[in-house]
Amino acid sequence: MQTKKSSVDKPAQRVIKKYPNRRLYDTNTSTYITLSEVKKLVMGSEPVVVRDAKSGEDLTRSILLQIILEEEAGGAPLFTEQALANIIRFYGNTMQSFIGPYLEKNMQAFVDMQAKLTEQSKGMSPELWSQFLSMQSPMMQGMMGSYVEQSKNVFVQMQEQMQKQTEQLLGSLGVKR
Repeated sequence: MQTKKSSVDKPAQRVIKKYPNRRLYDTNTSTYITLSEVKKLVMGSEPVVVRDAKSGEDLTRSILLQIILEEEAGGAPLFTEQALANIIRFYGNTMQSFIGPYLEKNMQAFVDMQAKLTEQSKGMSPELWSQFLSMQSPMMQGMMGSYVEQSKNVFVQMQEQMQKQTEQLLGSLGVKR
């Protein structure tokens, strides 16, 4: 007897429709929702896709950017002006195709490290957790070391990919190293 793959394997995306009047409609609950409610879904790790109600165009990125913009304007920004300026400088730069995956992999490594810390801290009192974080424990150093190592590996892969692309480009122009 064959069994169907359960939805536990990969959760279905929650479809939000955006109407011309800028209202967001959650097709799962059949209700209109706000941008802050979309943020709550994202914070809860719920897979969300936002589509234009008429054309079906995927608007997820623009909605996520809008949430980030509101958060940044809210008084406790995550990005400094320098970080934002550096991100802008990557647009149109030869490094643009590399920086997105690099940042994504580093963010994922950081999220993974945070999840490990959260798992290990379950049941700890706030005082004990504070003591744990204040001391330079070998476990913390190990986690940070693995994060740094992972980041370094991503950067090395990016450099190797750039070198291969440069060699291919130079080869196509008839220039040899």
